[in-house]
Amino acid sequence: MNKPKIAIASDHAGYATKEELKKFLTDLGYDVWDFGTHSEESVDYPDYAHPLAEAVEKGEYPLGVILCGSGNGVSITANKHQGVRSALCWIPEIASLARQHNNANVCAIPARFVSVPEAKSILKAFLDAEFEGGRHERRVEKIPVKK
Repeated sequence: MNKPKIAIASDHAGYATKEELKKFLTDLGYDVWDFGTHSEESVDYPDYAHPLAEAVEKGEYPLGVILCGSGNGVSITANKHQGVRSALCWIPEIASLARQHNNANVCAIPARFVSVPEAKSILKAFLDAEFEGGRHERRVEKIPVKK
């Protein structure tokens, strides 16, 4: 049986938490692909958020996790991709609602504002939740920009 796949990426501010979340995800049975960064050396978050978002958009990974200091930079970047719905999640309830109501496929975590145990709880809530569909489906269908 294939393990579920998940993509993860961060900038330097999210690196240490990302490394802990990789172990956590592996322990949960996920096949994790790390898009970087691979150290705490200062980097530009779009260099890591864009490749992850592109992979999620193409369907190579059904879900992604991105981290930076505030979570905002990586989330804004990921949301430039039409097939990505990245949600900034700072507590488990927000993470659950992002999946249930918005069908979020990327969880953005603010590494400088949550502890590693909190980040694990946020991510677990995100992964355990399922899209409710119904009235939410109509709303999600209106998100992409139609040209």
